[in-house]
Amino acid sequence: MTAEPQAGCPLTFDHYDHALQDDPYPTYARLRAEAPLFHNEEHDFWVMSRHADLHKAWRTDDVYSNKMGVTLDKSAWNENAHIVMSFLGMDPPDQTRLRKLVSRGFTPKRVAEMEPRITEVSLRHLEAALAKGEAEGGFDWIVDFAGKYPMDVISELLGVPEADRDEVRRLADLLVVREDGLRDVPQAGMDASLQMFSYFADLLAARKNAPADDLVTALLLAEDEGDRMTDGELTAFLFLMVVAGNETTTKLLGNAVSNLARHPDQLAAVFADADLIAPWIEETLRYEASSQLLARHTLQDVTIDGITCPAGSQLLFNVGSANHDETVFTNSEEFDIHRDKAELAKHIAFGGGRHFCLGANLARMEAQIALKQLVERVSTIEVDQDRAVRMYSANVRGYASLPVRATLR
Repeated sequence: MTAEPQAGCPLTFDHYDHALQDDPYPTYARLRAEAPLFHNEEHDFWVMSRHADLHKAWRTDDVYSNKMGVTLDKSAWNENAHIVMSFLGMDPPDQTRLRKLVSRGFTPKRVAEMEPRITEVSLRHLEAALAKGEAEGGFDWIVDFAGKYPMDVISELLGVPEADRDEVRRLADLLVVREDGLRDVPQAGMDASLQMFSYFADLLAARKNAPADDLVTALLLAEDEGDRMTDGELTAFLFLMVVAGNETTTKLLGNAVSNLARHPDQLAAVFADADLIAPWIEETLRYEASSQLLARHTLQDVTIDGITCPAGSQLLFNVGSANHDETVFTNSEEFDIHRDKAELAKHIAFGGGRHFCLGANLARMEAQIALKQLVERVSTIEVDQDRAVRMYSANVRGYASLPVRATLR
């Protein structure tokens, strides 16, 4: 992916356009250079694309509101966004309160204690995928591994029975797919949302009657000075965990393998030195962040380079563009696992400030475990880029299918 100039062409940006999603980075580069605060007049939304502006925005209160949600989907953009998006659809003090309560149950200690079980889940799916690859001459990195593993980890964390996981995964997939030309959640996604909420309401009721050693029970018991989460808040957070926690990690694993395979020298280096797995993950997060765009509702006028986005507007934080900002990252349009650690530390794939992703540690652990197992069992991996199928979404970037061939050690 290279950001080449498009001299003479009018600058346009519409994240629902599948053609743009195929390779958005040249357009991102133009946004940073020509319109760091871009206005899509047809659909009346704004886009903020430079790293410095987003870094500041994450940490600026009372200007960028979450109350309408984080997506511009017509059915989702409303003051009841928190019912589905949990604290992603809230502002302080409500957001602060709920994040604090969630943090009581979803602790770093609980995540760390899951490492042995996450390792088992990853290895089970990976060995099955590699066995299929040996028998059939290849396998699908997404369908056979990356699409299953994160959902099983989330399911283990929440206590979702194994018998239910395929159906929960199917519903989660339907929630994020966007049809070309449709600026909203498809009907299938809306139906899936209702089914998902019903499922988690039942799971919550079951844990009230029979507590277990899982996150749902921990959240039911989570308390801060006598305050506890309501059933609605609990259900919304479980919904968020399954959709956001599952999909973004699946996309991270797909983007990691796809991009590394495009650079044979870097691929050879990683498969010869497992110490390079961590920078491989971080460079993937920078170069092709799973969550590319996050919506905000402006409470005050925002002015950048003399252009003003008025209060009351729909504004997109363009994370994917900020992570390619040439003023922050050397050779920003190149995928480079050897990138300076100080630069890598500046990517904002997990947000920032009070909006920093609560699941970042879990996502990094899942990726580290899975990719280390891959490197230990495989000497190289090839991706059939011509047959790869991208998943089109309003916010998330990744693959629905990634055919690969692996050579076992």
